[in-house]
Amino acid sequence: MQEPTRSFSIYEDKETEVREILTSIYDSLKKKGYNPINQIVGYILSEDPTYITTYNNARSLIRKLDRDELLQILVKSYLGE
Repeated sequence: MQEPTRSFSIYEDKETEVREILTSIYDSLKKKGYNPINQIVGYILSEDPTYITTYNNARSLIRKLDRDELLQILVKSYLGE
């Protein structure tokens, strides 16, 4: 008997990747004593990587994300779409 065909969504995979990266960055900022929300917002508004700590490779991780795509995912998530 054949298994049912599975479908994968590239968007869902990207959203999961963004969530994992942001969670890791949030945790790194928190561990270093920063206000993670303020630092991430500062980065998003300015695209200045110095808002993000180098601890646990967080700065390199944030650079993997396209800022426009990140904002799209955040807004869609906030609005429940």
